[in-house]
Amino acid sequence: MPLYDHFQGTIHRRRWQAFHGRWASAIADDLNSRLPKQLVAEGPMYLGRAVSTDVAEYEQFDGDGSNGTGGASGAVGLATAAAVLAETYAPPATELSMPARFPDEIKVEVRDRGDDYKLLAVVELVSPSNKKEPDEREQFAAKCLSFLGKGIGVVVLDIVTERHANLHNELVRLAEHDDKFLMPDDQWLYATAYRPVSRKKKDLIDLWLWPLKVGEPLPAVPLALKGYGCVRLDLEATYTEACQRLRIPE
Repeated sequence: MPLYDHFQGTIHRRRWQAFHGRWASAIADDLNSRLPKQLVAEGPMYLGRAVSTDVAEYEQFDGDGSNGTGGASGAVGLATAAAVLAETYAPPATELSMPARFPDEIKVEVRDRGDDYKLLAVVELVSPSNKKEPDEREQFAAKCLSFLGKGIGVVVLDIVTERHANLHNELVRLAEHDDKFLMPDDQWLYATAYRPVSRKKKDLIDLWLWPLKVGEPLPAVPLALKGYGCVRLDLEATYTEACQRLRIPE
């Protein structure tokens, strides 16, 4: 199945979050069908904007659960839970709140059930917010480098057409590596795989880089599992399954 543009008004009319979530599920299912039983792929894992909301923000809601606009469904339950927590512990007031960004992120994790669910590998599905601003791009690259520094294998899938940036290049530059490891800066769609490895008494990260293009099929890539070698990740098969489940194209 050819790669579709899931971001700029294509024929399927689906929200990218729905597709990324379905693709992550297909990837996890495919991995679980082939991984040894001791290992488990979990996904989709939603991160970023699912952070705690300040209890004070719930105070704007009226006693009937509305906020004056006629509908905060579910706000009563949230406000009640927040009130209970506030009674348990109210932190001291602070005048210091640093600026931060919590980008939308969807990923798949592979963990070792026989070793306290140790994280072995991560598949990152890039979101538009990961590519939006310089600090968000640097944050994503730093996160990937942190995984790699712990020996955790990483695969990055970027099919975001509405943002023009290459996060692999951001990673290489943040790590201050040679330009020979860069992709062309105008390569905005890609899949990359990273394998941390010790070879001949040297710590290395093996790289595999695949430019992607709308209308063309996807590759199979290696997903490195810390301590277990690599497993083949069939992007074409999992992508096709995700599209079929969501009836893309209609």
